[in-house]
Amino acid sequence: MLRSLSTKTFFAILSVLLFAVALIGIVWEYARERGQMRSHAAAAVQGDPRRGEAMFIQYGCGSCHALKNVRTATGMVGPPLDGVAMRVIIGGRLANKPENMEKWIRDPQQISPGTAMPDLRVGQNDARDITAFLYSRAK
Repeated sequence: MLRSLSTKTFFAILSVLLFAVALIGIVWEYARERGQMRSHAAAAVQGDPRRGEAMFIQYGCGSCHALKNVRTATGMVGPPLDGVAMRVIIGGRLANKPENMEKWIRDPQQISPGTAMPDLRVGQNDARDITAFLYSRAK
């Protein structure tokens, strides 16, 4: 014979199921928004955000800059780069536009002589992709 569940047990199971469904929905929406953000950044900058993340790591940007969820990006020398797309000014003097971000990444010493940001001899395509990656990051 089947034993009926107590009301307390029934509602506990129902609560766990509803929580699981809500959690799945939140994760799904986050993934969808992240994909849209990457697409918009790639279109606006004409770069590849996925490749940009790899270039960000390859050039060692994370040794100076912190960026959540990027391995090796734990630096404390430069500003954290989460939400950099929302800032008004970059490099202390440039309007935050894709072409200026690319210039800053490629030759920070020309824009602000003596800045702590080193010239890493980042190529044009790499700078474009890093810019697309940074613009795809929300705070």
